[in-house]
Amino acid sequence: MKNNLHLDPIAAAVAALKNKDVIAYPTEAVFGVGCDPDSEIAVNRLLELKQRPIEKGLILIAASFEQLKPYIDDSMLSEAQRQAVFACWPGPVTFVFPAKATTPRWLTGRFDSLAVRVTDHPLVIALCEAYGKPLVSTSANLTGLPPCRTDDEVRQQFGADFPVVEGKTGGRQNPSEIRDALTGELFRQG
Repeated sequence: MKNNLHLDPIAAAVAALKNKDVIAYPTEAVFGVGCDPDSEIAVNRLLELKQRPIEKGLILIAASFEQLKPYIDDSMLSEAQRQAVFACWPGPVTFVFPAKATTPRWLTGRFDSLAVRVTDHPLVIALCEAYGKPLVSTSANLTGLPPCRTDDEVRQQFGADFPVVEGKTGGRQNPSEIRDALTGELFRQG
């Protein structure tokens, strides 16, 4: 598949996702690479591409909280905890939730939790809505290289034929903040 997803970039990206391919797309701060979270083949392709151990777990990015419900168990959250999460969404804050028992290990890694985010980036929203579910999302960079901030940088690192949804990042300097949904503990500064 060619990287130039020009004609209808969202439809072309959805076709690539259905083909279990890994794609790149702009997020709030950097380009992300992602795939279908329900496809072990696609996730293994992403992990191999990133040289990332499965034990680390992954992040899901979604257009809405509803898209995340099949993967997370929010029943342990108090109303105050729920309000703290929703006060940050949509936006560049990732929360770690308890994972449902049915959530695949290729997403959670060694954890019983899953990191998730409801994005406010219009292209990612359109992509997740068109695909009908969240995407695995990790920074678009090869091990040891800085995260890509443009589609040209993605092509330089991943090759000219890598499928890229072209667009601008949200302009943030740092990747998303990561917090525990139950405790509010900060895992990564945003």
